[in-house]
Amino acid sequence: MKITVSEEIRKACPDFAGMAVSASVRNTAYSEALWKNIDEFTRLYREKYTVDSIKDMPAIRATREAYKKCGKDPSRYRPSGEALCRRILRGLPLYQIDTLVDLINVVSIRYGYSIGGFDAQKIQGDSLELGIGKAGEPYEGIGRGDLNIEGMPVYRDAIGGIGTPTSDHERTKLGLETTELLAIINGYSGKEGLEEAAAYMVELLKEYASATEIQIITY
Repeated sequence: MKITVSEEIRKACPDFAGMAVSASVRNTAYSEALWKNIDEFTRLYREKYTVDSIKDMPAIRATREAYKKCGKDPSRYRPSGEALCRRILRGLPLYQIDTLVDLINVVSIRYGYSIGGFDAQKIQGDSLELGIGKAGEPYEGIGRGDLNIEGMPVYRDAIGGIGTPTSDHERTKLGLETTELLAIINGYSGKEGLEEAAAYMVELLKEYASATEIQIITY
């Protein structure tokens, strides 16, 4: 999979760096071992951060600024990384979806990145480009219905948008049938921290999703 960044994103977000993890995986509805990890992580996270303090996390702050530069209000259309962090810091439990989604959410919370998770076999064509959403551009967010992505960073495949920091698209979402994963880590704060987040992602994928044929894509 080739991933490129459009000139409009380069101009609006010159510090942007991306890293993606591609792997063959085995998804499951629930992993008890993973959730023991998640529960302990959540407890420690709540001791370390507050809703106010996460605003200073470089990845979260930079993603919010990217929204503003591209033309979107990050408080009205909150990036997923920030939304997940805020959720657990408000004392709410993390959503339990399936093993792939759950472990991606853990990486997102730990590092503050908004991470796209896609079934690679549902992506049309052999490349993605990161651009900015247009007025009236159709987009069905997962569990959200029609989503207004105008002024929002968006990854597009051969037929349209599949991922934004706020929500991925229903068309390429992960499911129990997924055997080929593409997870995209969006570094609007630059390269620092990306390798660490990707390495943690790979560690979790190997342990909880039997990942093989792992590739790291940088762009």
